[in-house]
Amino acid sequence: MSEQIQTSNETHAAPREDRIATMLQHYEVERFYYDEAALLDAHRYEEWVALFSDDAHYFMPIRRTRTQRELDKEFTRPGEMAFFDDTRAQLAARVTKLKTGRAWAEDPPSRTRHMITNVRIVKDDGRTLEVESNFHLYRTRLNSEETSWIGSRRDVLRRVGGSFQIADRKIFLEQTVLLSRNLSNFF
Repeated sequence: MSEQIQTSNETHAAPREDRIATMLQHYEVERFYYDEAALLDAHRYEEWVALFSDDAHYFMPIRRTRTQRELDKEFTRPGEMAFFDDTRAQLAARVTKLKTGRAWAEDPPSRTRHMITNVRIVKDDGRTLEVESNFHLYRTRLNSEETSWIGSRRDVLRRVGGSFQIADRKIFLEQTVLLSRNLSNFF
Protein backbone atom coordinates (compact mmCIF):
# COMPACT_ATOMS: atom_id res chain seq x y z
CA MET A 1 0.00 0.00 0.00
CA SER A 2 2.75 2.47 0.83
CA GLU A 3 4.27 1.63 -2.55
CA GLN A 4 1.04 2.74 -4.25
CA ILE A 5 1.02 5.98 -2.31
CA GLN A 6 4.65 6.58 -3.22
CA THR A 7 3.90 5.98 -6.91
CA SER A 8 0.83 8.16 -6.70
CA ASN A 9 2.75 11.04 -5.10
CA GLU A 10 5.48 10.83 -7.72
CA THR A 11 2.84 10.88 -10.45
CA HIS A 12 1.23 14.04 -9.07
CA ALA A 13 4.48 15.82 -8.11
CA ALA A 14 5.44 16.92 -11.64
CA PRO A 15 2.11 18.53 -12.55
CA ARG A 16 2.02 20.40 -9.23
CA GLU A 17 5.58 21.66 -9.74
CA ASP A 18 4.56 22.77 -13.25
CA ARG A 19 1.59 24.68 -11.82
CA ILE A 20 3.80 26.37 -9.24
CA ALA A 21 6.34 27.34 -11.92
CA THR A 22 3.51 28.70 -14.10
CA MET A 23 2.10 30.70 -11.19
CA LEU A 24 5.55 32.12 -10.39
CA GLN A 25 6.10 33.11 -14.02
CA HIS A 26 2.67 34.77 -14.14
CA TYR A 27 3.46 36.67 -10.93
CA GLU A 28 6.79 37.87 -12.36
CA VAL A 29 5.09 39.15 -15.54
CA GLU A 30 2.35 40.92 -13.57
CA ARG A 31 4.95 42.48 -11.27
CA PHE A 32 6.91 43.69 -14.31
CA TYR A 33 3.76 45.36 -15.71
CA TYR A 34 2.85 46.95 -12.37
CA ASP A 35 6.38 48.34 -12.00
CA GLU A 36 6.21 49.62 -15.59
CA ALA A 37 2.89 51.38 -14.85
CA ALA A 38 4.39 52.97 -11.73
CA LEU A 39 7.30 54.36 -13.78
CA LEU A 40 4.91 55.94 -16.27
CA ASP A 41 2.65 57.43 -13.59
CA ALA A 42 5.70 58.90 -11.82
CA HIS A 43 6.98 60.44 -15.11
CA ARG A 44 10.15 58.33 -14.91
CA TYR A 45 10.20 57.98 -18.68
CA GLU A 46 13.91 57.31 -19.17
CA GLU A 47 13.66 54.30 -16.87
CA TRP A 48 10.54 53.23 -18.78
CA VAL A 49 12.33 53.37 -22.15
CA ALA A 50 15.11 51.24 -20.64
CA LEU A 51 12.53 48.42 -20.32
CA PHE A 52 12.52 48.10 -24.12
CA SER A 53 15.04 46.08 -26.10
CA ASP A 54 17.24 47.88 -28.64
CA ASP A 55 15.25 46.31 -31.49
CA ALA A 56 11.83 46.97 -29.92
CA HIS A 57 8.77 47.94 -31.93
CA TYR A 58 5.96 50.00 -30.32
CA PHE A 59 2.84 50.01 -32.48
CA MET A 60 -0.66 51.42 -31.98
CA PRO A 61 -2.79 50.92 -35.09
CA ILE A 62 -5.85 52.95 -35.95
CA ARG A 63 -9.12 51.14 -35.32
CA ARG A 64 -11.90 51.46 -37.86
CA THR A 65 -15.51 50.35 -37.58
CA ARG A 66 -16.06 47.48 -39.98
CA THR A 67 -18.88 45.11 -40.76
CA GLN A 68 -18.79 41.54 -39.49
CA ARG A 69 -17.34 40.21 -42.74
CA GLU A 70 -14.60 42.89 -42.79
CA LEU A 71 -13.31 42.49 -39.22
CA ASP A 72 -9.90 41.44 -40.55
CA LYS A 73 -9.52 45.08 -41.73
CA GLU A 74 -10.57 46.65 -38.43
CA PHE A 75 -7.00 47.65 -37.47
CA THR A 76 -4.34 49.18 -39.68
CA ARG A 77 -1.23 47.07 -40.14
CA PRO A 78 2.48 47.91 -39.71
CA GLY A 79 3.54 50.12 -42.60
CA GLU A 80 0.07 51.71 -42.80
CA MET A 81 -1.11 54.78 -40.91
CA ALA A 82 -0.92 54.36 -37.12
CA PHE A 83 -1.08 56.45 -33.95
CA PHE A 84 2.36 55.11 -33.02
CA ASP A 85 4.84 53.11 -35.08
CA ASP A 86 8.02 53.65 -33.09
CA THR A 87 11.37 52.09 -32.42
CA ARG A 88 13.13 52.33 -29.07
CA ALA A 89 15.16 55.25 -30.43
CA GLN A 90 11.96 57.11 -31.34
CA LEU A 91 10.50 56.47 -27.87
CA ALA A 92 13.72 57.85 -26.37
CA ALA A 93 13.45 60.94 -28.60
CA ARG A 94 9.88 61.54 -27.39
CA VAL A 95 11.14 61.32 -23.79
CA THR A 96 13.96 63.75 -24.55
CA LYS A 97 11.45 66.21 -25.99
CA LEU A 98 9.28 65.91 -22.86
CA LYS A 99 12.28 66.76 -20.69
CA THR A 100 12.95 70.01 -22.59
CA GLY A 101 9.78 71.61 -21.21
CA ARG A 102 8.83 72.57 -24.76
CA ALA A 103 6.37 69.78 -25.42
CA TRP A 104 3.20 71.89 -25.35
CA ALA A 105 0.94 68.85 -25.01
CA GLU A 106 2.62 67.97 -21.71
CA ASP A 107 3.29 71.38 -20.16
CA PRO A 108 1.96 71.31 -17.54
CA PRO A 109 2.36 67.53 -17.37
CA SER A 110 -0.60 65.19 -17.37
CA ARG A 111 -1.52 63.25 -14.27
CA THR A 112 -2.04 59.59 -15.19
CA ARG A 113 -3.02 56.23 -13.77
CA HIS A 114 -2.22 53.09 -15.72
CA MET A 115 -4.32 50.10 -14.68
CA ILE A 116 -3.26 46.73 -16.05
CA THR A 117 -5.48 43.66 -15.80
CA ASN A 118 -6.30 40.27 -17.34
CA VAL A 119 -2.64 39.39 -17.86
CA ARG A 120 -2.34 36.15 -19.84
CA ILE A 121 0.80 34.39 -21.00
CA VAL A 122 -0.29 32.91 -24.31
CA LYS A 123 3.02 31.48 -25.52
CA ASP A 124 6.36 30.61 -23.97
CA ASP A 125 9.07 29.34 -26.32
CA GLY A 126 11.76 29.32 -23.65
CA ARG A 127 13.38 32.56 -24.86
CA THR A 128 10.38 34.86 -25.17
CA LEU A 129 6.90 35.16 -23.78
CA GLU A 130 3.88 36.38 -25.71
CA VAL A 131 1.65 38.17 -23.23
CA GLU A 132 -1.78 39.73 -23.62
CA SER A 133 -3.21 42.22 -21.14
CA ASN A 134 -5.95 44.80 -20.84
CA PHE A 135 -5.40 48.38 -19.74
CA HIS A 136 -7.21 51.51 -18.68
CA LEU A 137 -5.18 54.70 -18.94
CA TYR A 138 -6.82 57.59 -17.12
CA ARG A 139 -5.41 61.08 -17.68
CA THR A 140 -6.32 64.41 -16.20
CA ARG A 141 -4.71 67.60 -17.42
CA LEU A 142 -5.01 71.26 -16.56
CA ASN A 143 -8.07 72.00 -14.41
CA SER A 144 -10.82 70.06 -16.11
CA GLU A 145 -9.50 67.97 -19.01
CA GLU A 146 -10.12 64.24 -18.45
CA THR A 147 -9.46 61.41 -20.85
CA SER A 148 -9.66 57.63 -20.65
CA TRP A 149 -8.25 55.10 -23.05
CA ILE A 150 -9.23 51.46 -22.73
CA GLY A 151 -7.83 48.60 -24.72
CA SER A 152 -5.55 45.62 -24.88
CA ARG A 153 -1.85 45.06 -25.44
CA ARG A 154 0.03 42.20 -27.04
CA ASP A 155 3.64 42.10 -25.96
CA VAL A 156 6.66 39.98 -26.69
CA LEU A 157 8.82 39.88 -23.57
CA ARG A 158 12.40 38.62 -23.49
CA ARG A 159 13.81 37.31 -20.26
CA VAL A 160 16.92 39.33 -19.40
CA GLY A 161 18.64 38.51 -16.14
CA GLY A 162 16.01 38.39 -13.43
CA SER A 163 13.48 40.49 -15.35
CA PHE A 164 12.15 41.15 -18.85
CA GLN A 165 12.60 43.49 -21.78
CA ILE A 166 9.77 44.50 -24.09
CA ALA A 167 10.74 43.43 -27.61
CA ASP A 168 7.40 44.20 -29.24
CA ARG A 169 4.26 46.00 -28.07
CA LYS A 170 1.01 46.28 -29.99
CA ILE A 171 -1.65 48.50 -28.43
CA PHE A 172 -5.28 48.11 -29.49
CA LEU A 173 -7.69 50.83 -28.38
CA GLU A 174 -11.39 50.13 -28.04
CA GLN A 175 -12.21 53.62 -29.31
CA THR A 176 -12.46 54.33 -33.01
CA VAL A 177 -12.72 58.09 -32.47
CA LEU A 178 -10.32 59.71 -30.00
CA LEU A 179 -11.88 62.62 -28.17
CA SER A 180 -8.69 63.74 -26.43
CA ARG A 181 -6.94 66.93 -27.51
CA ASN A 182 -3.66 65.09 -27.95
CA LEU A 183 -2.12 61.65 -27.71
CA SER A 184 1.03 62.43 -25.79
CA ASN A 185 1.00 59.60 -23.26
CA PHE A 186 2.64 56.20 -23.28
CA PHE A 187 0.67 52.97 -23.07
